[in-house]
Amino acid sequence: MNVLLFLTLIIISFIVVRIGAIAFQLTGLEWSLAKFQALSCFTGTGFTTKEAELITGDKRRRRIASVLIVIGHAGLVTMIATFANTLRPPIIDIPLLSDSVPPGVMPWINLAVIVVAIYIIYKVSTNTKFARKLTDALRKRIVKRDIVKPVSFEELTIATGGYGVSRVTVGSGSCILDKSLSDSQLRKSDITVLAIIRADKTIPNPAAGAQILLDDELICFGKLENIRNQLCPAAA
Repeated sequence: MNVLLFLTLIIISFIVVRIGAIAFQLTGLEWSLAKFQALSCFTGTGFTTKEAELITGDKRRRRIASVLIVIGHAGLVTMIATFANTLRPPIIDIPLLSDSVPPGVMPWINLAVIVVAIYIIYKVSTNTKFARKLTDALRKRIVKRDIVKPVSFEELTIATGGYGVSRVTVGSGSCILDKSLSDSQLRKSDITVLAIIRADKTIPNPAAGAQILLDDELICFGKLENIRNQLCPAAA
């Protein structure tokens, strides 16, 4: 039973990570990045990539990450304990072999079964058609139950070739505070302000003379590294 339980946990873990990736994608992350961050949160590896800021800087993504981390820790501890039990003699997981197989050999049989089963699960889960069908089915369920609402276009983050859309909050120490867009000289750093969110008001395509105020949220497009260095010097 330990072998069956261990393999069941692996399958459940794969589905949980896939659900987390879909949830991240619905908040605006690019799919490959969403999958990586979901796996990172679930396994607790904590990759400190620049893209991780896209998770910590968004309230909904932080909530998704927190759930993945909690479930991942519980699941991994259970898997480790179950795996250890499959290799601890005398464990006979196959009743038909209990009389003919010495207890010391059974753990190696369990290990071989696990390795083969994991390989099969991996091949099935990475099959393009199967993965696409599973992802589509899970996405429809998540959207239908309103678990995670898809983002609007202005919140969609793109990470291609180092360029993307980023949301930046103007703090008291910002170098562009109380300046107009033209005086901020963001264009010289290849940064374009697509919109300014001020309280509950959104100013799309702001004019060059639009002033940047404290706590304004800027929706910017440009090279992500330049946006971090220019507007978020503390995170650079």
